[in-house]
Amino acid sequence: MTVRGAAVLAAGALCAGCGLWWRYPGLTALGLALVAVVVLSFVVVLVASPVDAVREVRPRTVPRLAACTASVVVSGTGRLPVEVVDTVAGSPVALDIPESGRVSYPVPTQRRGVVAVGPLTVRRYGPAVLAVSSRVAAGEVTVRVVPRVLPVRGLPAGARRGQVGADERVERGGTDLVGLREYVPGDDLRRLHWATSARTGTLMIREDADPARPHLAVLLDDRESAHTAESFEEAVEVAASLVASAAADGHPVRLLSASGSVDVEVLEPDAAEALSALADVVPVAAQDVRPVPVRDLDVVAAIGSFAVDELILAAGRGAYGVVLSVGSEDSVSAGGAVIVLRGSSAEALLRAWDAVVL
Repeated sequence: MTVRGAAVLAAGALCAGCGLWWRYPGLTALGLALVAVVVLSFVVVLVASPVDAVREVRPRTVPRLAACTASVVVSGTGRLPVEVVDTVAGSPVALDIPESGRVSYPVPTQRRGVVAVGPLTVRRYGPAVLAVSSRVAAGEVTVRVVPRVLPVRGLPAGARRGQVGADERVERGGTDLVGLREYVPGDDLRRLHWATSARTGTLMIREDADPARPHLAVLLDDRESAHTAESFEEAVEVAASLVASAAADGHPVRLLSASGSVDVEVLEPDAAEALSALADVVPVAAQDVRPVPVRDLDVVAAIGSFAVDELILAAGRGAYGVVLSVGSEDSVSAGGAVIVLRGSSAEALLRAWDAVVL
């Protein structure tokens, strides 16, 4: 029963009761008619065929700010008033159903994370909107909003440290000893490290790295104090773009967060694990910036908004350090040996990376 139906029923009962008490046939008849109208409205919504509504949401995984659309097809409305209401991101959205029965509406993708769509409720009103039948036509579905991967050209070639833990730099050409491992059948015997093999009594194989394929460490400042809500979303997209581009070019990549909540190593062209971690990362209450491991100090890209000085210290340990600060006017500067790029958006920072770093 709607509010209007309850009011009419109360008025009808009052009129009928007063008419019988005071013996006014006209007032009694008016009261009984009002009650009968409410009962009729109930009967109509009960016996009417149900309204069918089918909802489709595409795509279910979408980059931030990309288009995501929900569409509903409604049939069996008949002549009675019908209201279709969906819930998008916790807010009700009343749908104006056209004659074709199909309506589309956007799903917000301004923030990464999971956006809930639903439930979809269909309400059919009886005559004079005195009664209403309501049912859930479609349940809740979720849309996963992931960071955008923007175009960027890659890494500067030839910037590597000499050996793990050493400070010398190897610039273009040759190979870089980055580790040793035990021999397994099928290894090239020319890569045996004889000195270590003689000392340990176990055959050891050199693990060399090409200076043209430097390691990239992406350090995302995920501290609450270092961002606004908008700057954090842009910083995440800068990190995702650099990780995806470097991994696609065959560079070893390590994704780190300043708080230590994220630590993903990418050794294959597919950076899906790192991108999945960036899709779920949120600002946390942390104070200190986690240092980058020594073996990943070839190219260090530290990404944040405020606290640029702390990021300069973190990036300065690398053979090639870059700080990308989002949320300010576009500029290029230096903090010691570290390049500092500032930009108003992720796109601006990545354009500066292509123009300055490469």
